[in-house]
Amino acid sequence: MFRKALYGAVALTAIMVGGAQAEDLKVFRIGILGGENEADRLRSFQCMVDKLPSVLGVEKVSLYPAADYDGTIQGLLGGTLDYAELGASGYAKIYLENKDAVEPILTTVQTDGSTGYHSIMVARKDSGMTKLEDMKGKKLGFADPDSTSGYLVPVTSLPKDLGNVAVKEYFAETGFGGGHENLVLEVLKGTFDAGTTWASGVGEFKDGYTSGNLRKMVEKGILDMDDLVQLWESPLIPNGPIVVRSSMDAGMKDKFKAFMMELPKSDPACFAAIQGGEYTSYTEVTPAFYQPIIDARKAQIGS
Repeated sequence: MFRKALYGAVALTAIMVGGAQAEDLKVFRIGILGGENEADRLRSFQCMVDKLPSVLGVEKVSLYPAADYDGTIQGLLGGTLDYAELGASGYAKIYLENKDAVEPILTTVQTDGSTGYHSIMVARKDSGMTKLEDMKGKKLGFADPDSTSGYLVPVTSLPKDLGNVAVKEYFAETGFGGGHENLVLEVLKGTFDAGTTWASGVGEFKDGYTSGNLRKMVEKGILDMDDLVQLWESPLIPNGPIVVRSSMDAGMKDKFKAFMMELPKSDPACFAAIQGGEYTSYTEVTPAFYQPIIDARKAQIGS
């Protein structure tokens, strides 16, 4: 409630200053999705705080790590954030509520040239489970209600692989782990028998793949992949978008986009830090790239 009230207050201030805000932006506000240790998220984006003021001509860059996905989504809908990196389902939620709130401008390119990733289901290796069917009648954990790989894709794709049986009928119980990192930790603790998280699907499982939540956890030293086994992998999911506030001054949008496009070459360490793994570059996207996820989310809401 406090977070939403704060966003509302900032939005009211934005309305009061009127159209001049976009033309004379002093503070560039970056929203960071929840689900990972806050100190780690702030550390990953520090390079943006250091670089962007001179690039954009603003006085400072402020980071806003939300407690969950919806915190960042509401900040973007309220116009109190200028840039964030979302999952496709998070963007779909914004689009379905107000398609003019943000613009998707870029997404990442995997090391194999693809612009997608996968939802994967993992369990403890010592559980004895090796395949999806072993989870029948057990407890499945999802990452976040607004996560693409951690909820939307599994809940819509799994029934096809379960013999057209609904998720709520196949598993004894489902729940949310409070973000991808926390979900995997809860699986390791035994809170869930298995859980869904995201990974590039490129490279080796033993390394946490080339990018994704597992890779980030391995690199932080909080996960040993020998403790996990993979039970399921989804079809390819569109990589999430970099979005900017639609009402932002066009000149600033262009400067920001050019900076991001160059980042993989100008500062590979910064690029890897904010993306959480190995990618080759960014590529341009439009809302049409996310239409299948928008449709899936709309259908899920109505189901």
